Amino acid sequence: MGYGNITFPKGTSFLVTGAAGFIGSNLVEALLNMGHKVRALDNFSTGKKENIESFLHNSNFEFIEGDIRNIDTCRKAAAEVDYVLHQAALGSVPRSMEEPLIYEDNNIKGTSNMMEASKLAGVKRFVYASSSSVYGDSAALPKVEGKEGSALSPYALTKKVNEEYGRLYTEVFGLKCIGLRYFNVFGKRQDPKSQYAAVIPKFIALLLDGNKVTIHGDGEQSRDFTYIENVIEANLKACIALREACGQAYNIAVGERFTVNQMYALMCKELNLTRSADHTAERAGDIRYSLADISKAARLLGYDPEYRFTEGFKRTIGWYKKTIGEKK
Repeated sequence: MGYGNITFPKGTSFLVTGAAGFIGSNLVEALLNMGHKVRALDNFSTGKKENIESFLHNSNFEFIEGDIRNIDTCRKAAAEVDYVLHQAALGSVPRSMEEPLIYEDNNIKGTSNMMEASKLAGVKRFVYASSSSVYGDSAALPKVEGKEGSALSPYALTKKVNEEYGRLYTEVFGLKCIGLRYFNVFGKRQDPKSQYAAVIPKFIALLLDGNKVTIHGDGEQSRDFTYIENVIEANLKACIALREACGQAYNIAVGERFTVNQMYALMCKELNLTRSADHTAERAGDIRYSLADISKAARLLGYDPEYRFTEGFKRTIGWYKKTIGEKK
């Protein structure tokens, strides 16, 4: 992956928070492959040590085990780095419905800590993970920045607050922040076993283990599934976007939607299986339909996703088949 021939000067350094997680570890890998220095921060609350083990002997890689809720840890992590790619957060809409207060602590306090530390360190650009969940109860399709609804979960609310902090730190404190509203990201290293696992890795693992899949609701809810390589491209391009792009948030997706039923049918086809799914009640806080307008990201970030859903999906299934097969 060339990431649009993006280049940074020799010696450029990055901090990736949440580096042992799914998106964070993929960012670390891409940056190291480009020859850059990477400092990684994670407390392993949801990230896994196995996701960063292959980087530990790379001379350009430095790991800090620590928590973004601790401002001193944040200041240590942000010191003398050029760019911060802030992925550390608690995900999962369902979990936030059960434990709302820990989302306030991790996602809001933790992110504002990292922004403050980055401001004090003179970081060139602070790129942070937001979410399509900020669109809440808005029924409009496609989803367009500036036309958000009311939040449907504590998780969604924390991401809306993060975006306001990003605007404030840009306009008032001079830290150039860019928010990336991820739409249902999938790819290698996404945890299939977590209680709150994302639908794609969870379904793949269940099918490969010979188990039945259960779909919440009727399966006609739709998603703009986004392959991890497109997310890496967006993060890198956000680092070098023009000043006018800062203080805002952008949809990071592909601009196409598939229902959960369609995704499941394609999954069975790729795995050469014929297996019906069970259905259960819809999940509280879930958005029914999701489709992104990515024209703003294209215009201001130069975002041009290389991978459509089906290509990324086939690559992802191939990775899980190999990985799960090796563990058996």
